[in-house]
Amino acid sequence: MTLLTQLCAYTLKYSKSLVNTPATNLACVRYASKKASSSTRNKPCNRRPKHRGWRVQDGGFVEESTILATQITARFHPGLYVGFGKNGTLYALEKGKVIVTCEKINPNLDHSWARIYYTGRENSVIYKKHFNVIPEPQDNRFVLIDAI
Repeated sequence: MTLLTQLCAYTLKYSKSLVNTPATNLACVRYASKKASSSTRNKPCNRRPKHRGWRVQDGGFVEESTILATQITARFHPGLYVGFGKNGTLYALEKGKVIVTCEKINPNLDHSWARIYYTGRENSVIYKKHFNVIPEPQDNRFVLIDAI
């Protein structure tokens, strides 16, 4: 440290002849040394898995608005009494029995999902799984209350 102060004093003493300004502000800068540690790069954290796929198996009984399947890509398609959510979730529109079939599709390219996943495959034969809900039969009992 004494060597550093002597060096600063020496440079201040002889630098006045090199610099024509009346006030010279010089300061010593001490840089921090690197400590032994692990890398500071952001490492990927282990996120909780989303468990996408079938929620209800073939032959299962569902209520209205029950989620049948979740997906990222167009793996499953809606069939009878099945809705298609904006994130690709298939859900039941009626209560009934779930039937899963494998059918040939004819994609409607006006739909955004079909445009993303089926552009360029218009003339090829594509088979996909379709989720169908067969509703419960309604009661056949009818009672006439009043006739006009």
